[in-house]
Amino acid sequence: MRELNEDAAAYTEQRTAAEAIERGGGGLGVSDLLARVTAAATAAVNGAAATPTRDVDSVAATIAAAAGRYLPGGNLPPDTDFFDAGGTSVHAVELVAELEDKLGIEFDLDEVFADARPISLARRWMSATGDSGTPASTSSTRSTDPRSAAGTLPTLAPGPLPVPSPPTQPALRARHLAGTGDDACSRARREDLDQILADLALADRLPFTDVPQPLPPRRILLTGATGFLGSHMLLDLLRHSDAHVYCLVRAADEEAAVARLGAALTGYSLPWSSEVRRRVTVLCGDIRQPRLGLSDERWHTLARELDSIVGVAAAVDFLRGYQSLRASNVLGTLTLAELAVTGRPKPLHHISSIAVFNEVGITSMGEDDPLAHVDRLISGYDQSKWAAEVALRRARDHGLVVTALRPGGIGGHSKTGAYNPQDLSSGLISAFGRFRTVPAFRYLNAAPVDWVSRAAVAAICEPDAWGYDYNLTGVPNTLDDVVRDMALGGMHVRVEDWDEWRADALARLEADPVPELAFLTRVLQSPTAQKLCEATLKGPAAGGERTTALVEALGLPPAVRYDAQAQLKTFERLAQDGLARLPHRDDQPYLWFAETTEGGVSPVGAPADTPCSMALTLSIASMYQLVKERRVDVTGEVVCPAVHPEPLAVERGDVWIRPEEGIPQEHGLKHQLLYYRLRLRDADGGHWWLEGRKYARARRDLWRQTRALTVHIGREGESASLAGEVVVPADSYVRDQIDGIKVDPRLTSQEKRAAKLTWLAWFGLEMGRGLLGPFARAAADLLDLRRTPTLTEQHR
Repeated sequence: MRELNEDAAAYTEQRTAAEAIERGGGGLGVSDLLARVTAAATAAVNGAAATPTRDVDSVAATIAAAAGRYLPGGNLPPDTDFFDAGGTSVHAVELVAELEDKLGIEFDLDEVFADARPISLARRWMSATGDSGTPASTSSTRSTDPRSAAGTLPTLAPGPLPVPSPPTQPALRARHLAGTGDDACSRARREDLDQILADLALADRLPFTDVPQPLPPRRILLTGATGFLGSHMLLDLLRHSDAHVYCLVRAADEEAAVARLGAALTGYSLPWSSEVRRRVTVLCGDIRQPRLGLSDERWHTLARELDSIVGVAAAVDFLRGYQSLRASNVLGTLTLAELAVTGRPKPLHHISSIAVFNEVGITSMGEDDPLAHVDRLISGYDQSKWAAEVALRRARDHGLVVTALRPGGIGGHSKTGAYNPQDLSSGLISAFGRFRTVPAFRYLNAAPVDWVSRAAVAAICEPDAWGYDYNLTGVPNTLDDVVRDMALGGMHVRVEDWDEWRADALARLEADPVPELAFLTRVLQSPTAQKLCEATLKGPAAGGERTTALVEALGLPPAVRYDAQAQLKTFERLAQDGLARLPHRDDQPYLWFAETTEGGVSPVGAPADTPCSMALTLSIASMYQLVKERRVDVTGEVVCPAVHPEPLAVERGDVWIRPEEGIPQEHGLKHQLLYYRLRLRDADGGHWWLEGRKYARARRDLWRQTRALTVHIGREGESASLAGEVVVPADSYVRDQIDGIKVDPRLTSQEKRAAKLTWLAWFGLEMGRGLLGPFARAAADLLDLRRTPTLTEQHR
């Protein structure tokens, strides 16, 4: 691979030199051109005493020094990417502000994300400002990183000149890809396309290899095990195979690597037990380095002993450009391919992405459909995943068995709720629920991480599945699906077009910043990331016929839509972490109805002879409230002259349905159906409490049991002073609590009907279970054959 990287660097240098010659002459001879260059250099030297000049080296050193202060190591070599060295998006924003305020060097934030090497930023800044300072030395323009092929030579003359000579073949092809005119603003940058072409050529230098033995793997190298998907895949590999897994982890040493892996697993609610540690070997390395940063001895040992390689590691940042991501996402993938063809032939299972189709206007995204046109992929992340997959397609021609596994949006775990806080899908779902707005889209191709991981591991462990492409996108969600799910969850949302939604979301985030959604703010502010979002929202449904067939053949759980039920645990975690907001009792009710009761109370122990009635409104903020809390909100008033001559207002009220899951009382012959707890305020400001219970008993008056409420009333902080019973009149029960159900008027007629039916079905089932309990216990007691007397010891 070192030879491949050197070839890439040489290719880039030759291409840049050729382009410099192209720019060098508009009809001038070589001697004229040299004379012009010499004159410009002489003028620069003569003027140096009067006006200090900046050259590329000095500007790069200035930028590197400023950037180093934001990095863990405290310094940044001029040809090292700021983000690869540990910088974050927040650091990038601060760095841009510092360069402008203190040094007078102005950058657009997208420029930093596109290529965050100080030497590259220096060249672009000097080119943009027309600075004619001293050209950088060859040593600084050539890459100091043996993995890098992005170094270029400086322009010979201070300004662009007409080009009489024909372009080189790669440059000609890149110009065709980049396009011209207004359409070019929606296309990739030429310099990125040139680099992609150079990187694809690296795959052609891989040696030819034989087909690996079609056996389930016993020794697997896994990269990206500390990431969201990779950590789940590690556990699935251990659970569903007998393999020993070697995990490549970036850290200072092996002890730190082990600690980092353990922290990642436990952070995603996954076990880090002695059994897991026994079957895992942690390797301290780096996907961005030659031979993964491993020693030669370790590299050759792995080449001999591994049965399979699983590449999950990737830099997932939708703001960074191709130049900034290529070391991790493209060159790292090619290094894994090199390991796969070295020594024993090994299959390579590559976690790609549905982003390889992320072109605005693409019509289909089937597993064997053509990928997007690379020049129409604007995001560096999309470009890097495209380049990695296409390079591996070339490697297939050399005999390498490559399985491309393409997830879409990876949602939270359907059982534990674990999620990736920096994933764009999590950010969007959080914004949908927080702002109650949704941008119009065609499909959301997303699936929970547990299903994506299990399907991927199935393909890795089944030799018959090797060598094909799979879309691990699950069942696509339509706009109607998402709106309906959120409506049934009590979160009625307004649909807006993309531009309106983006502006609205940014305004809300600016007015009320959410630290956990700061990354979403930066995405929505980036023109490049906006194009990515636009392509994602307008894209078709991804097809996964081969994946479906594999899952069915292996008897695995089929993909189901990532709906509100599947997202329930994740949404709770998002709300707990401050990203989302669950429906609250202060929100506009989702569904409500009236309940009136009449009866009497008296001092505890005396006959109930004082009238007492309640006029209540029972409501729910969401169906989630029922499923999770089994609770209904209560408002209204209580009229009870024994407490106060004026009506008492319900300050806060709750009704629990089958509290304690209907645990029976009095030897199982009495079950709680409903439990009321009201906090009341009288006209003089005094506070009271009221508790009420509906019971089910093994008697024939079932209709009355569902309507009668035993109540106790007392002054706040004191025990009950009044007790009695109130009953819902038979003629008002159906009229109020069935026919009188009201639903959020913002819902459509169909959604209103669905909400009513859902509530009635759920409540009816719960009441039916409660009423059945005591009768089942009575029948069991009646038929219990164990009631025959047991002989005592002396009568045996």
